[in-house]
Amino acid sequence: MYLAARCPCQHRIPAETRAGRALPARGRLPRSARDLLIATFHSPIPRCVPLKAMYSGKLQTGLLVAGYFVYLLVGAAVFQALERTAEKREKMAAAQMKEAFLQSFRQLTVVEMEQFMRNLTEAIQNGVYPVGNESQFEESNWDFSNSFFFAGTVVSTIGYGTLHPRTVGGQIFCVFFALFGIPLNIVFLHRVGKMLSLLCKKLGKFLYEKGMRKKIKFLTLLFFLATGILVFLCLPSVFFQITEGWSYSEGIYFAFITLSTIGFGDYVVGKQSGRKYFSYYRVLVAIWILFGLAWIALLFNLLTTVLEDTEKIIVKDLQQIGKVSKDNVASQQRRCWPVQFIPEEELPPPCAGGDAQKMEPLTADSDHTENEKN
Repeated sequence: MYLAARCPCQHRIPAETRAGRALPARGRLPRSARDLLIATFHSPIPRCVPLKAMYSGKLQTGLLVAGYFVYLLVGAAVFQALERTAEKREKMAAAQMKEAFLQSFRQLTVVEMEQFMRNLTEAIQNGVYPVGNESQFEESNWDFSNSFFFAGTVVSTIGYGTLHPRTVGGQIFCVFFALFGIPLNIVFLHRVGKMLSLLCKKLGKFLYEKGMRKKIKFLTLLFFLATGILVFLCLPSVFFQITEGWSYSEGIYFAFITLSTIGFGDYVVGKQSGRKYFSYYRVLVAIWILFGLAWIALLFNLLTTVLEDTEKIIVKDLQQIGKVSKDNVASQQRRCWPVQFIPEEELPPPCAGGDAQKMEPLTADSDHTENEKN
């Protein structure tokens, strides 16, 4: 049975690899057949299969990224449609409360003042800050940029707590949006982490070719850590310092608390009163959060691996130290035992040139003494 003239990818096999070569039906392959198989499967032609797999992987990555962002865009649009009208009503109520307070604050009783404080606290918890003139009430917390930012904080499980749905429809939609969005976010971060891992492997291969074989893991971790800190912590903190008016340390603090998904909510972008933010500012922040989460997740995995390896080394060293000390104690105890209590298998073998030579004269002397007595 002869080999086909085409490979599974429909590429023609060169004539020199298939001319006059046959494979037996059973038994061990002859040398000519083995050479034919090696020439066929190690030729450059079958490499179209890995190329197809590579293109398929890129296509899957592209579809995943596109689907992920489409999911966020749809969620942002739905949250905006459900929550914006209710927010307008809350802002109008807060404005009326503020106006009534200014008109009659001198005649307010203690009970009325307490009620005013409760209403004010509830308005702030709902994201309504009755500060400034009426033009500020026209700005919405549920425009598309803020809605996209909120959708990103939901699927990434950050949850600042400063913005949340108030309507029944928004709350129910948020449940189902998070139910499917969080697994999708995990898959997305896993794929981005794979891409970053490939970069680390390429760096490790480069270092290996340069002869730095003993320090590959350390140098790769150092480069990955330094690059990530620069891209996801240091540079964004400068941007937050300019845009939000925070100090640089506050920017670093906000960046790490956000990317680690702690999300206290004490610092949130786009919430400073009296500051003008450019359009889609929070969209850019949401994209930074998504890719920063992939970096810090991979960093935590690398640090976990380093700590586990260190723990194994420490445990191994402790076990060796314990074994050596145990052997030393056992040997000291044997030295204190009488000879008759030491097992025969543990007794040291007699040396041919030492004790054996000493025993021979003693034996000879005893024989000579017995002969004299006789």
